[in-house]
Amino acid sequence: MLSSRSNPKGVLSVTVVEAKGLKNEDTIGHNDAFVELWIDKEYKQKTAVQKNAEEPNWDETFTFNIEEGSKVHKIYFKVLDKDKMDTEKIGDADFEFDAAFNGEVIDEWVKLPAHLGLSDHGEVHFRVSFEAQ
Repeated sequence: MLSSRSNPKGVLSVTVVEAKGLKNEDTIGHNDAFVELWIDKEYKQKTAVQKNAEEPNWDETFTFNIEEGSKVHKIYFKVLDKDKMDTEKIGDADFEFDAAFNGEVIDEWVKLPAHLGLSDHGEVHFRVSFEAQ
């Protein structure tokens, strides 16, 4: 759902800090985890792959240009397990970043809900800020 409020022009900085408690998708071995994130499906960005880690530490920052008047207000992301033959989804979620437009730095752990939301497949730690231009 889009926000009814329009955004100021600027740069949204999103740091994918770390994850914990990721569900292991591998039968043998450990996750080779990475995060794919976007606010617009046309422009997705990815962290590096952290090999053999159920609790990876990325500490990678990505920037998104926000156009004045746009109505975007959510970051969407997937945590994936990179294997030699394919890539498996560990989980996906989204969260709102409206508070960043008011000068707040968002520092939040976001859960990866399991099927039907009965449990979770881990959590990802994000830091988000906005600089108006």
